[in-house]
Amino acid sequence: MKVGIALSGGGIRGIAHAGVLKGLEENNIKIDIIGGTSSGSMIASLYAMGYSPYYIYILFKKYAKKMIEINTGPIISGIRNILINKKLSISGLKTGKSIETIFNEVALKKGIKTIENIKMPIVIPTVDLADSKEYIFTNIKPEDNEQYITDISVGKAVRASSSFTGIYSPCEYRKHLFIDGGALDNIPVHEVKKQGADKVIAVKFHSDEVDNESNVMDVTMKTIDIMGSKISEEGLEESDLVLDVYTDKTGLLDVQKLDSCYKYGYQCVINNISNIKEILKNRVNFLNCEYIS
Repeated sequence: MKVGIALSGGGIRGIAHAGVLKGLEENNIKIDIIGGTSSGSMIASLYAMGYSPYYIYILFKKYAKKMIEINTGPIISGIRNILINKKLSISGLKTGKSIETIFNEVALKKGIKTIENIKMPIVIPTVDLADSKEYIFTNIKPEDNEQYITDISVGKAVRASSSFTGIYSPCEYRKHLFIDGGALDNIPVHEVKKQGADKVIAVKFHSDEVDNESNVMDVTMKTIDIMGSKISEEGLEESDLVLDVYTDKTGLLDVQKLDSCYKYGYQCVINNISNIKEILKNRVNFLNCEYIS
């Protein structure tokens, strides 16, 4: 039986996926096929290239601030464009080039240049802003279709899938203008299944409650979670197991919570391992993984 895993987007919370993978490895649950969207694509690509979950965590701690650093220039120019030309620029706050550079460098350390060089089956969704279509970066085409792209660098694929509108500019590649894959496929369960997975684990993030004391970021994250859940409904129904990871109101770019998010993901698996093993054999279920210290 081949086990696949589909990792959702979620900004800094994505490091929780590495904790999930560590918990699964420690309990001898082998992942054969992996997919990830946005920050989930970061973890998926590193794991597929052979990096251990703990080393992925170390890499995130090393590079997170560089990957999310926001430049003020485009903000100012964007405001000027609105006031003078009455037009809204599609430029985000950052190009995303740092993400591409970092992931290409890390890939080269494994002797990998393009996504087709990766041995573990992997899928990374993105969306073309021009034609509103989903495209999949993968090393194994399940069918002869231009929707699947194999000859792209790992860094460019991850950058494209992670180009969250308003934070990063769209990623240009050949004739395409790619934005965050979460716009159409936040948890790529269907694509993981198409790669031959018999059982698929979907990993998403628990949606925090908002109240009168919530700040703007809390409301923003709630909005993202609501949209992501709606987009992912079909994929979640196709999965055999859904891990709903609690991350205690971690913001989209809240690098101060990297450590705790990694622990949340790991503890999610450890607290439910007997159920996980049983569910992988027999049934579909949702697990609420609130962290217990």
